[in-house]
Amino acid sequence: MRALHVITGLGVGGAEQQLRLLLRHLPVDCDVVTLTNPGAVADGLAADGVRVVHLGMAGNRDLAALPRLVRFIRAGGYDLVHTHLYRACVYGRLAARLAGVRAIVATEHSLGDSQMEGRRLSAGVRGLYLASERLGRRTVAVSPTVAERLRRWGVPAPRIEVVPNGVDLARFRFDPARRHRTRRRLGLPEDAHVVGGIGRLTAGKRFGVLVRALAQLPPDHWLVLVGGGPEENVLRRTAHEAGVADRVLFTGERPYVPDGSPGPDLPSLLSAMDVLASPSPEEAFGLAVVEALAAGLPVLYASCPALEDLPPHAASGARRVRGGAAEFAAAVAAARARDPGTRAVPDAARHYCITRSAARLMDVYTATVSPSLSPSLLGASS
Repeated sequence: MRALHVITGLGVGGAEQQLRLLLRHLPVDCDVVTLTNPGAVADGLAADGVRVVHLGMAGNRDLAALPRLVRFIRAGGYDLVHTHLYRACVYGRLAARLAGVRAIVATEHSLGDSQMEGRRLSAGVRGLYLASERLGRRTVAVSPTVAERLRRWGVPAPRIEVVPNGVDLARFRFDPARRHRTRRRLGLPEDAHVVGGIGRLTAGKRFGVLVRALAQLPPDHWLVLVGGGPEENVLRRTAHEAGVADRVLFTGERPYVPDGSPGPDLPSLLSAMDVLASPSPEEAFGLAVVEALAAGLPVLYASCPALEDLPPHAASGARRVRGGAAEFAAAVAAARARDPGTRAVPDAARHYCITRSAARLMDVYTATVSPSLSPSLLGASS
């Protein structure tokens, strides 16, 4: 089987890095087209031996990109086209149809109750999404929560398959030597109790809550924010105003899988943390939380469908926190008090092992290319 993945961009982001991780485990000959922004993940894919093509799309309304994508799909002789993220889903599904490919899968990575990829869910956004969705055969939701949101939007239930995001458990396994090396590299004091936050630095992620929570905690607490985005200067200003600027580290965007770039990668940064906090009130999956669990960390979260869809005992080290800075400060203190000092991996992290997710996606591919077979018969929904 030959498959083409079409994605909006390949900068460092959850959907982008999840694509790279999946391609390492899918038994399929895959190429990737990025409509724009061939960033660090594009370099990583190329290092993995994946062919990556930049379509050079100038913006959302660059209609000239459509015939270029159609020609590329026709020339590639692909059996299946898989699209990721809103713009790529709209253009990619239409281009695949025009190129004569009917086996079309789209993954919905980022659908929240009120936004999608940071854009407000207006009637226009929803209408265009649903119009293009009808051109495909399967829409993959990264969690049952997203599947339910798709159904409420009007996507027919038989077209929806749940394939959760996956984690490379071996890469995130806790390593004391890596912890010591990374903390020293970051300049963290030996006795620092490190709170971590991972994600794009946008207003919706509410990382300002963690900055203000830090001001309510003892001075041996530090905050490490992993990610980049438009709110970085706002967060720096918030840290300065709260009097904790000297205890907040901004690492910038870090890859989940080593790509040869300088600086510690995400698993190394997680090893340097003592607790992961995710104050975002609206998530489609909660990948950072699951990765932290794979590193054996206690986690505090406002929203994490990946855990909310599992029995509570699957992640005993996870706590849901409702509220703002005061509540997160109290939760950090409580997590520190009950931390046994070990880094055991809970069942929840194993449930989301990348090999399991890749196998489920492969079942969806097989059923999509051979429509007479259903994913449920193949075990994709088990």
